[in-house]
Order: sequence, then structure tokens, then C-alpha cells
Amino acid sequence: MSNPVIITVAMTGAIPRKKDCPGPLVKTSEQIEEIHKSFEAGASLAHIHVRNPDESPSSDPDLYAIVQAGIQKHCPGIIVQFLTRGRGRDQAARGGMLFHRPDMASLATGSVNFPNGIYENPPDFVDGLASEMLKYETKPEIEIFDLAMLYNAANLVERGLLKAPVHIQFVMGIPNAMPARCSILEFLISELKTVMPDATWTAADVARHQLTVNEWTLELGGHIRTGLEDNMRFNKTRLARDNTEHGAHAASLAPTYGRTVASAAQAREILGLRKH
Repeated sequence: MSNPVIITVAMTGAIPRKKDCPGPLVKTSEQIEEIHKSFEAGASLAHIHVRNPDESPSSDPDLYAIVQAGIQKHCPGIIVQFLTRGRGRDQAARGGMLFHRPDMASLATGSVNFPNGIYENPPDFVDGLASEMLKYETKPEIEIFDLAMLYNAANLVERGLLKAPVHIQFVMGIPNAMPARCSILEFLISELKTVMPDATWTAADVARHQLTVNEWTLELGGHIRTGLEDNMRFNKTRLARDNTEHGAHAASLAPTYGRTVASAAQAREILGLRKH
């Protein structure tokens, strides 16, 4: 058994509210505790959103700093990844927390239609955000919502705004964007190997296909993202109790595909990050 799989926990997101599911975490203390539980269940990468007290999404650097410090204290070596996405938020604020030097941060390399609006990432904004990540030695996780974004990422590497090897996340299942189909994922992986053959990759899916995409990813050699940001349900019959339930289930699948679960130290080595 080989080829360790990195498990990312995406614990809260921007949309789920406590009225919809008991799991979404608003307070920084809740988030730190939840990541600690997920870390003990096998997660080695924490994807961080922060929320305002009214549960609305936030880009407040102080909130990011609190969560980062807490999980670094309680989860030795875990990879900290900040979100820079922000539908409807001031673009200037979306990278305003990067001076905290997280290990990683999300970077979408183009715009895409979402169910109720446009996730806007114009070229000059993408260049600026990539430059900020270079400045603070933060590795981007490139969010790919369609094929053009993959080629945009390759162009950023050619222009020196991204350092190779890059880390790619294929995002599937969002209405109006890329559907969750294995043939599409296989095509994207093939294209990735052509344009950036040294890249690492993961795949994420929103809602009911999350577990299915986890299984495809394990079989095809990639890494896993799971958590309540993407899917509030554990199965067809009930809501998930918490992120740990999602993460532990994902970890339990790895041996079926001849994979081991990567430790935090292994995940850092795979992604070329600085040691803890």
C-alpha cells in the first residue's frame, strides 16, 4: 500500500447556516475545535473560511489570524489554507489576510457562473493575487471550475507568477459550472499531465456527488477534499453530524484503493511546503 492521499477538511464555507444543519461553524473557537477533531481523524490540510457574528462570510484578517494560531497550536504540522474567494465581496479585501503567511491559499484563475451570480476573477485581479502569494511565500491551490482556468494557470507559470510544481483542485458539481462526471475528471487529468506534468491535484464536489468524487479521486491517484462546506448530508437519509464524520469516512476508503492516509509531514512533502 502506497501513494499517500492528502485529506482536506473544508469545514464551514460561505453558505450553510445553523438553521440548515447543526454543523456550520461561526465562532473561531468552534472552528479550531472542529479542525482539531478532523486532524485526529486523518485530515492534514485545513481549508479556512471565517464568518461574521451574523453568520455571513468574512475576509477579516484578524479572524483568520485567530483560527490559524489556534490550529497551529493544537494540530502540529497541519497545512493551513486560507480562502480568497468572495462572491460579492470587495476584491481588494479578498487577499487582505495573506500577510499572515498561511501555508496555502485558494486562487481561482478565471470567472465562472454560479447558481445565482458570477464568481468574478478578472485577469488583472488574478495576477495581483498570485503576486501577493509569491510575496508571502504562500502556495496557491488553483481552483479549476472549467478547462480555460487550467490553461490560465499554465500561463501564470510561464509568466513567473506561479511556482511549479503547482497544486490544482478540480471543482465539480456546482450548477452552471462543471458537472460531476468521471469522464470529465479523467479528461482534465489528461490535460493537466500535458500542460503541467509535475502538478499535484485534488478534486472536490458539491452536495450529493461528494463521496462519489472522493472514490474517483482515490482510484485516479489524486487527493481528497471533504467537509460540510461541500455537503451537509452524510447520506440520503440524514445530515452529517460534523466534519469529522465526513473525514473519517473518507479516510476509511483509502485502503480499498491501495492508498494510505498522508500525515501532516507527508502532505507537506508531497506539496513541496516548508517543514513544520
